[in-house]
Amino acid sequence: RAPSSGLSRPRVFEVCDDDNKGYLSREEFKVAVVLLFSYKPSKVEVDAVMSSVKPENSGILFEKFLDLMSARKAAQLYNSETWQIFTAFDVQSRGFLTFEDFKKTFNSVSSKLPESAIPEAFREVDQDSDGCISFKDFESAMKYGQDEGSLLYFA
Repeated sequence: RAPSSGLSRPRVFEVCDDDNKGYLSREEFKVAVVLLFSYKPSKVEVDAVMSSVKPENSGILFEKFLDLMSARKAAQLYNSETWQIFTAFDVQSRGFLTFEDFKKTFNSVSSKLPESAIPEAFREVDQDSDGCISFKDFESAMKYGQDEGSLLYFA
């Protein structure tokens, strides 16, 4: 989703830092996230960010804010790309991939691997063993081996 304002990350920090104190309080941080990403972060997300604040600081400093927002933006772009890939494979727009869909996709993407590997790969990706690969299954497979904490959340 596009940001709800035309403000850049540095400008949002400046706007949300009410008293020009050089850091964002818990509430100011939540407002900044809403301005940049059009969603209100959960208490858990905000708690995670605030727990990373050094005791000598009273809030989120500018550099930390930029790092957090850049990671969040990267996660947002990654999730959008994952959805685009999934929908490209879901040629019938059903919201899931059947074994046949997966087989066609697998062959077009990775024709060098033996066809005998496809059923095992399908079982691996179909985490709930319902015979279909949902977006959630697909997304988990795409993220396999990545440090999810650094991509998906703020802390």
